Amino acid sequence: MKLPIYQIDAFTDKLFGGNPAAVVPLEQWLPEETMLAIAAENNLAETAFYVPTENGFHIRWFTPMVEVDLCGHATLAAAYVIFNIQNYEGRSISFESRSGVLTVDCKEDWLTLNFPVDQYHIAVPPPGLVESLKNTTLLEVYKGKTDYLVVLESEDVVRNLDFDIIILSTIPARGVIVTAASDEVDFVSRFFAPQSGIDEDPVTGSAHTTLIPYWAEKLSKNQLNARQLSRRGGFLKCELDGDRVFIGGQAKLYLKGEILVD
Repeated sequence: MKLPIYQIDAFTDKLFGGNPAAVVPLEQWLPEETMLAIAAENNLAETAFYVPTENGFHIRWFTPMVEVDLCGHATLAAAYVIFNIQNYEGRSISFESRSGVLTVDCKEDWLTLNFPVDQYHIAVPPPGLVESLKNTTLLEVYKGKTDYLVVLESEDVVRNLDFDIIILSTIPARGVIVTAASDEVDFVSRFFAPQSGIDEDPVTGSAHTTLIPYWAEKLSKNQLNARQLSRRGGFLKCELDGDRVFIGGQAKLYLKGEILVD
């Protein structure tokens, strides 16, 4: 069986930036173990699979190790394929998912995700968190549905963070977000998820479901610009709207081909 496959750099306006995701359009679902094997073979942070439905599409996301409940950059990548390669006629896509109904709007070369806000609360740092962020002052610690959010002193601290990935892998969560205010944009972040097979994710849309409501309240504004300070880097236009967040980004096609599955 031959399947189309695309690799998209998400949350960037240039190749070799942002977060690469694989996208595999399907007519019907493959066995879960096959999708996981494809994701492991791709060896990217995420591979998105989707099938058409009466109202749009159903999307699922796999790391090389597990299926996850929500992924922003791979959803953006899937929407790029639907809009720009499969010549979808509308300007808005609806995805059914583990996290409910998600929509993506297209305006010129910007794609905007409509995701649910994460519910987060003040938390005591779990064992290992302080030790994993070496010689770093943790100003605030929160726990969301899947991740810990750690507020640090400055953008420079986030950029130059000295961390122990082995200890980070023991944190009982999907991953750890570190963040700080920024002079150039409103806030910056980095995201570590060794528990899910991703030491550091280049640009993490789902982490911004926590970051956006936090910084919207902290900065008393609902429209924000953000940058993720990974080696590849990424830029996001963000907005808080009640219990939803809008996460805007651009994307570039890197690869298209086909895979052979027995």
